[in-house]
Amino acid sequence: MSGGNGLGAGATRAGALAGKGRPAAQGMGAALATVAAGALFGFGLALSGMVRPEVVLSFLGFQDWGLMLVMGGALTVALAVYQVYPRRSGGPLLGGGFEAHSARMQRETFVGAALFGVGWGLSGVCPGPAIAGLGTGNLDMLWVLAGLAIGAGLHGWTQPAAAAPAQAG
Repeated sequence: MSGGNGLGAGATRAGALAGKGRPAAQGMGAALATVAAGALFGFGLALSGMVRPEVVLSFLGFQDWGLMLVMGGALTVALAVYQVYPRRSGGPLLGGGFEAHSARMQRETFVGAALFGVGWGLSGVCPGPAIAGLGTGNLDMLWVLAGLAIGAGLHGWTQPAAAAPAQAG
């Protein structure tokens, strides 16, 4: 196991379970673990009401602190799992290995965060809740997701090297 927090640069929520560079035989188990984690995430977002833009906008307007509770709960669980599990286990649950990621604060990080915040404030949803909102029947989220895809596509088109995923060595 490498140093740092034990997470790879391409880690997903299920990444702690699946690991990076897992053998092909573990592909179906990793896919099912990712689907289960995603289902838990989506259910939690819908249950907490975070798929409704008016709830998010109320939080951003300092009128409703429920979103802070949801984010605090997620942060607490993630910190516990991502800090404790790599130290106490022999490796990711579904094979592969943990990788260290060194965070570098660059100008693009701050500009991207500001643009994300503007988009979040204007649309009232984050990408995850927008996708989960589709599951609750809120088809207006398709507009948000179309805009998200266009924005990410523009970035990929103007910055192809930065948008390309790192190749496993």
